[in-house]
Amino acid sequence: MQQDLARRTGLALKTAGWTMATAESCTGGGIAAAMTDIAGSSEWLDSGFVTYSNAAKMRLLGVPASVLAEHGAVSEATVRAMAEGVLARSPVNIAVAVSGIAGPDGGSTDKPVGTVWFAWARREQGSDAVVTDVARHVLGGDRAAVRAATVKTALEGILERVPGVSQA
Repeated sequence: MQQDLARRTGLALKTAGWTMATAESCTGGGIAAAMTDIAGSSEWLDSGFVTYSNAAKMRLLGVPASVLAEHGAVSEATVRAMAEGVLARSPVNIAVAVSGIAGPDGGSTDKPVGTVWFAWARREQGSDAVVTDVARHVLGGDRAAVRAATVKTALEGILERVPGVSQA
């Protein structure tokens, strides 16, 4: 299933003439790995940033320390800054960022295990403007299931945002 989704996402990107990049925390590079499992992925995958620590999020993606201090790593503000940081550092059309609590520990009442924030940032066609969509999901299962569902949701989100893709 995941390989089929990655293949369809890659084909959609290629057809649109788009490239992508990732900023990953809880998946540890799983989104980029799913894409590179597909032969020819260098045509649509530019780069992947694995920014597991807050220090890496700040250093590699430019996430402000104030955002992390105020909202935490697993938050709308952080994934938005991560995705937009990728666009600022990579010549791609779309970036996906994820940060979450895969478990089995680390959850809280406000952010239970399985909480994952997603952001998809893309360049507006014909301008320098950036459009960023953000979503929060609470995913079930063990650590492996949360990570796999995160990869799936991230790829589905890219596929939904590539121009000219039929959603049938």
